[in-house]
Amino acid sequence: MVGHLPVMLHEVLSALNPQPNRHYLDATFGGGGYTRGVLATEGTTVLGIDKDHEAIARGEAMQKEFGKRLSLYEGSYADLEKAVREAALSSVDGIMFDLGVSSYQLDTAERGFSFSKDGPLDMRMGGSGPTAADLVNQWSEDQLADIFWRYGDERNNKKIARSITERRKVSPFTRTLDLAEHIAKLCPAYGKPIHPATRVFQALRIAVNNELDDLEQAMAASLRVLSKGGRLVVVSFHSLEDRIVKQAMQAVVAPRQHVNKYKLPKAGRDDKYGEEPAFTLINHKPLVASDEEVRGNPRSRSAKLRVLERVQ
Repeated sequence: MVGHLPVMLHEVLSALNPQPNRHYLDATFGGGGYTRGVLATEGTTVLGIDKDHEAIARGEAMQKEFGKRLSLYEGSYADLEKAVREAALSSVDGIMFDLGVSSYQLDTAERGFSFSKDGPLDMRMGGSGPTAADLVNQWSEDQLADIFWRYGDERNNKKIARSITERRKVSPFTRTLDLAEHIAKLCPAYGKPIHPATRVFQALRIAVNNELDDLEQAMAASLRVLSKGGRLVVVSFHSLEDRIVKQAMQAVVAPRQHVNKYKLPKAGRDDKYGEEPAFTLINHKPLVASDEEVRGNPRSRSAKLRVLERVQ
């Protein structure tokens, strides 16, 4: 199995700018690439979060190397405030996100994320809750069409949903390749660069893992636990993720706005949320991967990196 290559590692570490003896949070621990980069700075500590038990197991192996400098929390990044409290921290000096699915998950057929490898139609990042097969075989035609459009921007959403609900009456979908090949026959690629099932698989993965709701909660929580001078660094891979990150960051760089939505601490005169904003954008336009990185790691071609710093 090919290991996970941390996307835009140099750019993430440069933006985060880890300092000795400071505390950092890796909200999507995965293969631990960002974490290892931070721990290369003397005296730093990292709290790694991941809902994937296999990722936590990899982290436990890393703990043998770094000891108490690395602590782990198995759960969703939506619960990062709880994770910070349980780590006996009041705040952190930097937070990293590498959103979406990891190479470990894609490359393991048994996890059911890939439309190019045969495996059970699962897609759960954690070990509980409905699988992709449950959604495909139990949700109504309208429900499937809705998520294919909202989470996958699939223009053939209604056609695919209708065909799925008809086919499952005869034979339920239980395997990834069965679903992928069914979609490919229904909507041939005709020379297009992406597989016809790409958007449907993305939509199912997002729905199964409640990714967008969790991300909204995680962005708000990150703003609350970030210490003064700390940076929030987020790498996203599709427009739905990037929109949530962009809106959360832009909302808090304007003075006096969005106090209730993000439940941020009050500051400034008259107990209001500041005459000046508490955050500033480090890059007003997202950074993208270099041509060299894209050649070596095609997954990075759609990556967008955004950075926010707390200034008060």
